[in-house]
Amino acid sequence: MLKDNINDLISFMVVARERSFTRAAAQLGVSQSALSHAMRNLESRLDVRLLTRTTRSVAPTEAGERLYQSLSPHLQEIEQEITALRDSRERPAGNIRLTAAEHSMNTVLWPRLKTFMQQYPDINIEVIVDNGLTDIVGERFDAGVRLVEQVARDMIAVRIGPDMRMAVVGSPGYFAHRGIPQTPHDLQHHRCINMRLPTRGGLYAWEFERNGEPLRVRVEGQLTLNSLPQRIEAAEAGLGLAYVPEDTIVDGVAAGRLQHVLADWCAPFAGYSLYYPSRRQHTAAFALLVDALRYS
Repeated sequence: MLKDNINDLISFMVVARERSFTRAAAQLGVSQSALSHAMRNLESRLDVRLLTRTTRSVAPTEAGERLYQSLSPHLQEIEQEITALRDSRERPAGNIRLTAAEHSMNTVLWPRLKTFMQQYPDINIEVIVDNGLTDIVGERFDAGVRLVEQVARDMIAVRIGPDMRMAVVGSPGYFAHRGIPQTPHDLQHHRCINMRLPTRGGLYAWEFERNGEPLRVRVEGQLTLNSLPQRIEAAEAGLGLAYVPEDTIVDGVAAGRLQHVLADWCAPFAGYSLYYPSRRQHTAAFALLVDALRYS
């Protein structure tokens, strides 16, 4: 009885985490039908419904969510201890889940991950690219990559990239037709390419600074894009002005496709950090990754 409960509870935890019998069965190495049968047996023994099933999805009921939240920390501790034992081998091993924004993934994280994974072939890395401010604890990530100013105070932050600057750019053809803005306030008379904040749903206000005085300007335009490459491409096509990281437009400016304006209003700021919960016990594999990403 105890063995059956433990095995079925572990199976339930995987189903609740993955929200999918297909993915859970693959992780557990059992068939979907066997997994579904085990969940029905567990619900029957506990005399409570733990999962809501539809033809397309599965999700914990209220009782199931309570059980999941109660058992999840203990399961994580067990997984960490097992991983720590594996890490004691000469070749460190383990699984690490990360979340990062598009620009940080391309410029800071991915170049170093390629080298890291070649050096440690038994460490598995999963990266979810998401421009929102992901709750890494709630979404069960080991760590995230965000700008220093975006990291919550209760997190440990490790600097992994240099200072950054933003840039306002447009095509030479656009400026020939619309003129060149002399101050950020002039942007209100220009067509600008907006970006919607994924977390709050509002449009991002462009941020400037001069002589230590910050300035935020809300701009308007025909086009709103969340994808960084498309915002740059739209600016090159003359569809408006874009506000993007300076390192992403170096080639475009050098080739004459883009013109950089308001540079003296764009002050440098602290770049990307890897952040993670201070209370979580991390594996040796994670410690190796932190050291590999650390910026000096």
